[in-house]
Amino acid sequence: MHTKEQITNALRHVQDPDLKKDLVTLNMIENIEIQQGKVTFTLVLTTPACPLKGKMKQDCIEAIHQYVDPELEVVVELTSRVTSRRKETQELLKGVKNIIAIASGKGGVGKSTIAANLAVAMGQTGARVGLLDADIYGPSIPVMFGLQAARPDVVQIGDKPKIIPITRHGIQVLSIGFFVDASQALIWRGPMASNALMQLFKDAEWGELDYLIVDTPPGTGDIHLTLAQQVPMTGVAIVTTPQEVALADARKAITMFRQDQIRVPVLGLIENMSWFTPAELPGNRYYLFGKEGGKRLAEEYGIPLLGQVPIVQSICESGDEGLPVVLEDDAPESSAFRQMTENIAQQIAIGNA
Repeated sequence: MHTKEQITNALRHVQDPDLKKDLVTLNMIENIEIQQGKVTFTLVLTTPACPLKGKMKQDCIEAIHQYVDPELEVVVELTSRVTSRRKETQELLKGVKNIIAIASGKGGVGKSTIAANLAVAMGQTGARVGLLDADIYGPSIPVMFGLQAARPDVVQIGDKPKIIPITRHGIQVLSIGFFVDASQALIWRGPMASNALMQLFKDAEWGELDYLIVDTPPGTGDIHLTLAQQVPMTGVAIVTTPQEVALADARKAITMFRQDQIRVPVLGLIENMSWFTPAELPGNRYYLFGKEGGKRLAEEYGIPLLGQVPIVQSICESGDEGLPVVLEDDAPESSAFRQMTENIAQQIAIGNA
């Protein structure tokens, strides 16, 4: 009969490819059970969106066959506990493990489309996800989720009234757009906008979340300073398009978040509108805004290129219809968002470790 010690020692030969330590040292192996000719255990991932879970599972099976018994049937059950590097003393959003800003140096690069699809794709992996629309002056998340007429409930929790985010497509959504007339321009000075934003953080009942995605306004201004200085951010992903004018503004966003008084880790760069593929010529790519500008910028700053999203009419149409395109499993562009989601989750897990 084989022993748990033999199984454990075999699994010490399997490394987490990102964290560069073995699975036993990282406490990622649980519930080892041995029956005649069969071993079962649980592999606890750092995120349900782990892009390498298939490889890690196969590595576990091969290690047991190599170091214990090639005839053993090995059953690896996957689960996850999303990691966090938040301090116990941080009271704001105490139940939220990771807060990720989606930012851009300029408007019109599709930041809200990225944030919406990222949040839904994260939720599809089994993670608990919230999406906060911090674009105070131009909130577009209500449209992208078909929630233009929605008004969140306010309930008394303890001695405080709390806003209840609206659940849509499996994630919790909150936007300043739920509280203002969509046809009216918001004419607010910086402090008013910052105070309104912090109310969405402080006065909402977000509960327990693995990831809170924050869709920020374009540019580098008051809202970003408020976020960096008052909210315990895990990191920021910068969205750009390939042309030089957008890359110049993305540079400003990267350098802003790296400044000493801000110091928010830059998780990487997302290149949107990377190429155009017409529906009738699915094998063709037309680089309307230049080629691989995002890749060059990522290399320049030593950050990962988290994903490239093509220009596809369905991405725009689905956003206008309130149904983020990643909900369509068979849409080829959905895979771009899923790959991006896995890469972001991977960078967060590495940073948290």
